[in-house]
Amino acid sequence: MMNNDRLATYLKSLESPERPFLEQVEREALESYVPIIRKETQSFLKVMLEITRPMRILEVGTAVGFSALLMSEYMPEGAHITTIEKYEKRIPIARENFRKAGKDDVITLIEGDAMEVLKSLDGPYDLIFMDAAKGQYPHYLPEVLRLLAPGGVLMSDNVLQDGNLIESRFAVERRDRTIHSRMREYLYTLKHHKNLETSILPLGDGVALSVKKNEERR
Repeated sequence: MMNNDRLATYLKSLESPERPFLEQVEREALESYVPIIRKETQSFLKVMLEITRPMRILEVGTAVGFSALLMSEYMPEGAHITTIEKYEKRIPIARENFRKAGKDDVITLIEGDAMEVLKSLDGPYDLIFMDAAKGQYPHYLPEVLRLLAPGGVLMSDNVLQDGNLIESRFAVERRDRTIHSRMREYLYTLKHHKNLETSILPLGDGVALSVKKNEERR
């Protein structure tokens, strides 16, 4: 498997620039150490949006709104994004970014704990982008699957934890062991769930792409 810094740098060099404001949001996020999706993942997400053409999108984890803004540029006309964020300091930044980009009519930000918000939502969603607290992925999954449409796509980011996931839990730092074990549990569940077909890709910091099977295919 080819995976090194030189290759990643080359692939990034092939990317075309986004709208200036989106580039600005990305730059400011990186300067402030706000975690946003990596270039490789951005490219993959754009392709997925073009393939699936989702009309209802749910994002779990808004941060400053970069990925929601990115999706809004590539989703079909008439589509809508619902995004969830708990961290109070980032919520007003995300809202302002949506306003400045002229996207606050197609992006709805819901404040609150993701689990509680998920329970309050009604599906179905055609695409769900999971990019929240990594240790909570297994807990969110039942509600996410309830909300995901048959044939819908679940894209989970940061699932390989910078490669640490292949190590023994005793080889990672003690503070990371809970996330390590929960992410392993999450990936095992995705790969063995009777209602999902999942591929795990060593892209960016790892992406799990899952499709919810239609009833007749189970």
